[in-house]
Amino acid sequence: MIGIGVDLVDIDRFRTVLARTPTMADRLFTADERAYAARQADPTPRLAVRFAAKEAVLKCLGLGLGGMPLAQIEVVRDDDTGRPDLRLHGRAAAVAEEHGVREWRLSLTHTDALAQATAVAL
Repeated sequence: MIGIGVDLVDIDRFRTVLARTPTMADRLFTADERAYAARQADPTPRLAVRFAAKEAVLKCLGLGLGGMPLAQIEVVRDDDTGRPDLRLHGRAAAVAEEHGVREWRLSLTHTDALAQATAVAL
């Protein structure tokens, strides 16, 4: 194991941030992530848990917020099982490779109030 990261997001607070800065979602999430979340009447919990996953990945790599563009860390779903996974792009992929990361494990969960993600870099 190379690293483990955990992050917890308050969904209502995240909703407030997105409402106050509408362009933030475009900076934080890929078009596919935004489209996936938009399939729900309330996309905020799905976006919040993806934000938590991106923060957890940064922690695995020993970086803080601002360590790389968060849209370069993409949460994807396996088409057959629905299992969440990660796809890294650009600088995020390069940093993970520099750290020797070959695989990721990702766990996501959310309630009405909180979104939590755990990432493990292998």
